[in-house]
Amino acid sequence: MEEETSYYPISTVTASVLLFSTLGYITSKNIPSRSKSSWKFKNIFVSLLHAATSGTWACYCLLYTPGLAQDVISSHDIYSYSLVCFSLGYTIYDCVDMLLFHRKRDTFELLGHHTVILVAFGIAIAFQTYVGYAVVALVVEVNSVFLHIRQLMLICRIDKSSACFRLNGLANVGSFITFRIMTFAWMTRWLFLNKDLVPLVFFTIGSIGLAVVTLMTIVLFYRLLKSDFKRSTALPTDKSD
Repeated sequence: MEEETSYYPISTVTASVLLFSTLGYITSKNIPSRSKSSWKFKNIFVSLLHAATSGTWACYCLLYTPGLAQDVISSHDIYSYSLVCFSLGYTIYDCVDMLLFHRKRDTFELLGHHTVILVAFGIAIAFQTYVGYAVVALVVEVNSVFLHIRQLMLICRIDKSSACFRLNGLANVGSFITFRIMTFAWMTRWLFLNKDLVPLVFFTIGSIGLAVVTLMTIVLFYRLLKSDFKRSTALPTDKSD
């Protein structure tokens, strides 16, 4: 396959970084006047584009790539491999963007999450293994679409009592449970049921990564419920990929 050449993953990841850099630049020139933060709007809007693309792409791969859903270790094709390269490129772009323009506490929390992705996806790309596992992880981006829409509405000062905010909130919680919590639960279960098939170093990296992401998921879900479904002071929200 084409991805077997050493140039394909490098060129695909590089093209992805350049694509999101371009999208970020275009977005920065078209910030809505209602936005409270130009950088925040740009960053989250680009994240929304990545989430919509990669979430749809991941679902397509799992449905139509032969054997991928059954063998997440060795089975993959050019489409699933390219998806992982594409998402790795976005993650690199987002890390650089945050480090250059938004060095704050919440940035360093997200960098921990991004580090897990960089390591996991880097292994999948370099060794051409566990690509299916990485694709499963990208299913959570379906929920990220609604998370990012929520934050864009907050940045643009959309009233939380409005119909569009409440409708997105319901879709957010429903997709959070379906596409995020259940996906991470499946990934954790698979990892421990198949630990004899996974080299110790990969098992350790995977276990630590899942622990970090699961903790962040629990905190984020609590914040969402308290902010959007309880009549109390809203807590700061976090961006999630």
